[in-house]
Amino acid sequence: MTEPHLPAPDSYYPGDAGRAHPGPASTSIPARIRDEIVAHARAAVPNEACGILVGDRPANAGGVATRWVPLRNALASPVRYSIDPEDLLRLTIETDDADEVFWAIVHSHVASPARPSPTDLRESHYPDSLYILVSLAPAEAVPAPGQPGLRAWRIVDGGVHEVALSIDG
Repeated sequence: MTEPHLPAPDSYYPGDAGRAHPGPASTSIPARIRDEIVAHARAAVPNEACGILVGDRPANAGGVATRWVPLRNALASPVRYSIDPEDLLRLTIETDDADEVFWAIVHSHVASPARPSPTDLRESHYPDSLYILVSLAPAEAVPAPGQPGLRAWRIVDGGVHEVALSIDG
């Protein structure tokens, strides 16, 4: 039970903020990409890992993720991430030149759920991209395959909308 003078554990979480879901309602990524994301997240422990899924067009426009690009966490922190500015600039130029997009911004939570934190919400600067979080917390593991939990989100205009994420293959 929450103490009366403290906010409920999830009170920071704005949910959809009364806004309609911006889409897509669901999406998928290949098992190969999921495995690469999880391996990168595990290798970064005790710190959060980060990277970008590149796609042919935004997910809400029917785009698909085509490749995973692991990037450096400039903060080297177990509770925060910031994509290294040199990595981000290089990948921005590369994807722009190839007529690709940042399909999803990905990062890990070492000990908390795969759900955007208050900091994640403040730092969400790509409204056309999905945000995929991977939780390495044992309680968040997917029971059947024993994999860390991955969840996808759209963060748009102050609203946080979950996108059902399935794994192909």
